[in-house]
Amino acid sequence: MTRVLYVAYPLLTVSCEAAGGAEQVLWTLEREVTGRGVLTTVAASAGSQVSGELFATGESCTHPDDYDRRRAEHEGRVMEFIRQREREGKAFDLVHDMSGSFWRRAAEIGLPVLATLHLPRSFYSPESFENIPANVSFNCVSQSQARSFSDLANMIGVAPNGIAQEKFAADSGGDAQQNSTDRSDRNRQGLIWLGRICEEKAPHLALEIAERAGFPVTIAGQVYPFSYHQQYFEREVAPRLKAVPNARFIASPSFEAKRSLLREAQALLITSLAEETSSLVGMEAAASGTPVVAFRRGALPEVVRDGVTGFVVDDVSGAVEACSRLESISNAACRAHAEENFSSTRMADGYTQLYARILQAGTQMAIGA
Repeated sequence: MTRVLYVAYPLLTVSCEAAGGAEQVLWTLEREVTGRGVLTTVAASAGSQVSGELFATGESCTHPDDYDRRRAEHEGRVMEFIRQREREGKAFDLVHDMSGSFWRRAAEIGLPVLATLHLPRSFYSPESFENIPANVSFNCVSQSQARSFSDLANMIGVAPNGIAQEKFAADSGGDAQQNSTDRSDRNRQGLIWLGRICEEKAPHLALEIAERAGFPVTIAGQVYPFSYHQQYFEREVAPRLKAVPNARFIASPSFEAKRSLLREAQALLITSLAEETSSLVGMEAAASGTPVVAFRRGALPEVVRDGVTGFVVDDVSGAVEACSRLESISNAACRAHAEENFSSTRMADGYTQLYARILQAGTQMAIGA
């Protein structure tokens, strides 16, 4: 039976309530893979919730700008854990690195490592891809991201992100479910922005769009424990929340709160200024029957089908104009698109294929040796 070790980002916990996209993907993928009979272990911060085994590497970040210390602690304990399992005769077959950094130490272990690149190319230093260990393979999460990494010799393929769609489905069944959904769609009000509160995600632009379009707006998200994130919130977001009519802020919403917000909104705004590699919240909105108005950045046109599940726009003015056309988007079409394209099963299929390719290549190398 295959044993897979997942290595999480060191600062945050893994759970269905996680605010970070990489943590949500890891939680969803590990649950699917465990259900397929793979023995999974997740190396993550204490308090994480996983389907298989949890190896807690320490406490999650408790004060700002603690990344370097926590990363060193996290990676050191993961390395020793791998060696311990080898001594016990329970060696892992594959390490799947979701942390963004552990793969750089792959030369210290004799296992194949798959490193998922969650971020835009520009977010990585050029030195990150120098002297890549021979046992490392990379994957991207969208086609647009893969194009930016086309020069990377260790790139094995693309595995698009997916979500646990059943968590966003209506609660009742059959015709009653459809009738309930229809009623809730008719009662939708206002705009919602959901995500990590930071400059590149630009929630301040969502407030500007809502004000100019004349819509109520809810900004819901988490300010991470980094000083520059906190400074951005105080400088750009807090004053606008006070100035924009019918604007409200919900800090670190629970999963249930997020689900309700998506179901009740007329549209989700995605105002990111970064070349996004994916958009879980865009997928969650579609699964909730909620149209999305998104900037044309990175993979967002892959997630939002323009004119069908929302609108892809070039700037604030385009977003304001798109808000006047929201009634042309079918809530049912949004749900159907999500079911076809964003399922966790589809994501797990993609990763299972990548795992098989990596393990097969490792077997062939061993035979050749």
